[in-house]
Amino acid sequence: MTARRAGRRPWFLPAAPDVMGLLAMQAQTTLEGMTAFERWAGGEAGAGEEVRSLEHAADAAKRAALSALQHAFVTPVEPEDLFELSERLDRVMNQAKDLVREAEVLGMAPDPPTRDMAALALAGVRALASALAHLADDTDTATQAADEAIRQQRGMERVYRRAMSELLRSNDAREVGGRRELYRRCSRLGDSIEHVADRIWYAVVKRR
Repeated sequence: MTARRAGRRPWFLPAAPDVMGLLAMQAQTTLEGMTAFERWAGGEAGAGEEVRSLEHAADAAKRAALSALQHAFVTPVEPEDLFELSERLDRVMNQAKDLVREAEVLGMAPDPPTRDMAALALAGVRALASALAHLADDTDTATQAADEAIRQQRGMERVYRRAMSELLRSNDAREVGGRRELYRRCSRLGDSIEHVADRIWYAVVKRR
């Protein structure tokens, strides 16, 4: 009789796709995209193209994660939560890309409030990436990181309100209209970061 090859899986134990690892990879790609977004907001015009490129890479990472989820028999976090986390994370990257595109269409370079909100958004996504990396094995660390992402979003909201108030002093209708749109997009980006953090908390609560 031929000896069984070392390390060979029995036919009834299919290889389990690393869904959590792929979700973490999507989060890391999103973090890279938000790093480029923060550089764009700081005045590095060429970083806008990098944001678009990384948005495409994040889309590919999302598809890989959802494909793995479709074929996974058992996951450490409920499939519904993993699907929703991937979708919400994708929305963050899409909104950053759309904001860059809108600024280009309007012909408006990023200003200090946009720069400040982008820096806070980057910090929020960095916290989300940490939370997702620990979601399966350290829920305390995951929820603490989710809380940090929410804290950064609160900071974005403060910058947004202050920037909108400052706009009232301008008599330039084009400037007011364009900046208002960009600030609102930044605010919605912050909301989307908070929505990912909220879902992380929900996924943890369901496991307890």
